[in-house]
Amino acid sequence: MSVHPVLGIVPARGGSKGLPRKNIRPLAGLPLLAHTLRCAEMAPVVDRVIVSTDDAEVADIARAHGGDVPFMRPAELARDDSPMMPVLAHALREAEAQDGRQYGSVLLLDPTSPARLPEDIARAVEMLAAAPPHVDGIVACSRPSFNPFWVGVTAKDGLLERAFDATQVYGRRQDVPTFYRVNGALYLWRRDFVLGADASWLTSGKHLLLEIPEARAFSLDDEREFRLLELQIEHGLLNLPWRTGPT
Repeated sequence: MSVHPVLGIVPARGGSKGLPRKNIRPLAGLPLLAHTLRCAEMAPVVDRVIVSTDDAEVADIARAHGGDVPFMRPAELARDDSPMMPVLAHALREAEAQDGRQYGSVLLLDPTSPARLPEDIARAVEMLAAAPPHVDGIVACSRPSFNPFWVGVTAKDGLLERAFDATQVYGRRQDVPTFYRVNGALYLWRRDFVLGADASWLTSGKHLLLEIPEARAFSLDDEREFRLLELQIEHGLLNLPWRTGPT
């Protein structure tokens, strides 16, 4: 099955414990979710982008910045503990019913990762289109500035132990396997996988890795992370191509 057309989904519920109302909080002159909307607008490979929210104010702000909010998310899918896959499945079914067509893939664009670029989206779609049918999706990852295989430790009974296989000893940092982390910048899945997946999607599915530089791999969950990203933008250390003018 083709990965086209591509449906982009921006999940932006109203509640947030770590950083209240974070999805509409201003970042470098724009509400946080507007960065994701503008990025998606610059990625023509995405056929439609919709915002899934349970909050009227979030919906209004999304629409004011060109967002498509065709329905409100049910309350049972907007709790703190609501898993993401049912949210995506709900949005996919609603969009297909409205459009009268079936999408080939679903692109998850979380507003809390505003430093992804349009070319990241294009690369993900290209990768999934070229992948064999048994590959379920593409997951954005990055390399941390430190490698846990080399420096990762735990404490057991108060004593330091290696966090990974203690039988494998590396003499040099250069010999340690490359370590990646899932950074949340984007996820792209085939349609049928989204409709059948559950909370164990990462281990139950087969995914390819899309590497994004760690310098752009932000996932904003608290005040410190938010302010660090703002500082990088203000000082020109991070360029967001959809943003013009001073903050």
